[in-house]
Amino acid sequence: MKRFAGWLLSAPAILVVVLCLVVPVTLTIVATLGGPTGVFAPYLSFFASGFRRTVLWRTLQVSLLTTAIALVIGFLTAYVISRAPGWLKSILIIAAVFPLLTGVVVRSFAWLIILGKNGILNSALLSIGVISQPLTMLYTQGAVITAMVYLFVPLMILTLSGVLESIPDDLLQASASLGAKPSATFLQVILPLSVPGLIVGAVLVFTGSFTAYATPQLIGGESQMVMGTLMYQQAMVTFDWVSASTIATIMVVITITVVLLMTRVARRLNPLAV
Repeated sequence: MKRFAGWLLSAPAILVVVLCLVVPVTLTIVATLGGPTGVFAPYLSFFASGFRRTVLWRTLQVSLLTTAIALVIGFLTAYVISRAPGWLKSILIIAAVFPLLTGVVVRSFAWLIILGKNGILNSALLSIGVISQPLTMLYTQGAVITAMVYLFVPLMILTLSGVLESIPDDLLQASASLGAKPSATFLQVILPLSVPGLIVGAVLVFTGSFTAYATPQLIGGESQMVMGTLMYQQAMVTFDWVSASTIATIMVVITITVVLLMTRVARRLNPLAV
């Protein structure tokens, strides 16, 4: 009986996961198979469309660039937080978490105010004479990436802060006492030990930005359509549920593939990391 006690205790949670996650995803994938024109006809139709290939490539670009920028900003910020005194560390963590207390839509609307033609940034540049007329910053890929980085950097900071804080100061002092330069200490001590936090943070940021809908829709509009907004359009505007399910399945497959690749890279960098 003791052998099955763990399974019995976890059975309710497993049932919820199966009913709320596994079954819907399975039904979504099944809906794209076995059509009258062929088993993989929806996928062939998707990749035969130049527009849809462009949307997929744009989504990957935005997600990968967002992840890379968030990694750099998040790592530097988390390192500063991890080395700060106790009272200052608490203040910095609160400041990093504070944006998460506001909804995604509200934070995205804030960027509309900042980047609009009559927004804060254009007004500031005009007032100091840097530009003679307002710049078009909204509804561009750069605007979408900027907003996405703002949304997901707090997650990266929170993920990395604990990992970097757990690195003993003795290791850094030992590295310095043995004559290692700061760059060598970073590459050979800090970076390998922070790989678990880097990989978890990268997965969170990539999956969040790859599947985002509200922010690309508000900041990018139709000209910067991504997979999330395309799926919504197919499901709620044209009511083509097979195409929407196909897009969702492609997003799931790509997300899982990228996560597995990131995990493999982490194992190469540090076999004990994952």
